[in-house]
Amino acid sequence: MNAHDTDQENFGAAPHERPVPRISIHAFCEFPDTGAALQRAGADRRLSKAHLQVQLGGIAAAVEHYAGQVTPNLLIVETRLTGEEALRELDSLAEVCDPASKVIVVGRVNDVGLYRELMRRGASEYLVAPVAPLQLIEIIAGLYSDRDSAPIGKVVAFMAARGGSGSSTLSHNVAWCIAEEMGIETTIIDFDLPFGTCGLDFNDESSQGVADALSAPERLDDVLLDRLLLKRGEHLSLFTAPAALERDYDAMPEAYEAVIDAVRQSCPCVILDLPHGWSAWIRNCLIGADEIVIVATPDLTSLRNAKNLIEIIKNARPNDQAPRLILNQVGQPRRPEIPPKDFAETMGLDPSAVLPFDPGLFGTAANNGQMLLELQPKSGISESLRRLSRGLTGRTGEAKASSSIFSFLGKGKKKTA
Repeated sequence: MNAHDTDQENFGAAPHERPVPRISIHAFCEFPDTGAALQRAGADRRLSKAHLQVQLGGIAAAVEHYAGQVTPNLLIVETRLTGEEALRELDSLAEVCDPASKVIVVGRVNDVGLYRELMRRGASEYLVAPVAPLQLIEIIAGLYSDRDSAPIGKVVAFMAARGGSGSSTLSHNVAWCIAEEMGIETTIIDFDLPFGTCGLDFNDESSQGVADALSAPERLDDVLLDRLLLKRGEHLSLFTAPAALERDYDAMPEAYEAVIDAVRQSCPCVILDLPHGWSAWIRNCLIGADEIVIVATPDLTSLRNAKNLIEIIKNARPNDQAPRLILNQVGQPRRPEIPPKDFAETMGLDPSAVLPFDPGLFGTAANNGQMLLELQPKSGISESLRRLSRGLTGRTGEAKASSSIFSFLGKGKKKTA
């Protein structure tokens, strides 16, 4: 086995980073704090496909409920008992539990002997209360993740607080930086189907692209994906939008999710260039991303829209870090502006980057089909985009990746309890 093959074994995110599949989860708790933790875990994006039911009553209530009924894919039960009493209670549950169902037991004592006996009797996990939502998510995701399956990529969604904020340009430049300067395989998905600029920004147009994938996502295998993607350099691929108005774009929200899932199966970094708008599929793409970047300009409209976006994102993603905020086009002559400090105070969020108004640099790059970092690699804007790219990937240096192109996926994330 050569060094390259050894590196391949280290690729990919940890199993708990994978979304939980469509399973049924029933929980029978003894204490309200355990039920509350489960409810918060059920609201997490990684459990969005699972169906969770929580009720009080513990193992006794579960035994009564499932007498003559099929048990769910995953059963979570809490016991207030210890030792032999707890084991006898679990034995009564085993009599009504389907052999295919997984069982997580929550107890109140840190008893190694009880843990070993529960594992011997077929329990999937024993947790000591109080439990935290992220702990539950990690355990559940680990039970349903195939550790031998291929790794999945990290999804970063860029969205503008208002039209003309420069979100698309910045997303393309960050993707280029991650791919070309860090050596990480990266794919840009341009979801602005009628007006997308990914092809223009890279001086590349394609008659096929993401619209074709959305029309038949069930056909999107590795062969078709390779045919639809445009290669731009050694590490960057483009999933371009048709940017045509002769056709209607009415794909279902599930189609967008399927396209993202297909791309992240084969690429460690996926950049979503989302249009400025609001619909079910845009919301789903935004909430479901691993990282979110909001691009705003220092004006009242951006302030209002960015605040609304950040609030809905925080409410929908209670166990994730806050979105990153970029203030763009700061210092435009003759335009009244909200100072970055005041903007940040209103958001309750410090900007990850504050970029000056530079129409010459941005205009020349757009007209030439070049990236800002190619045109002026040592400018302040380029350095800010490098810092943002390093933050999104968890990198601290600027050197290219030397071994695993997936090595950054587990870094820079919020730690589980």
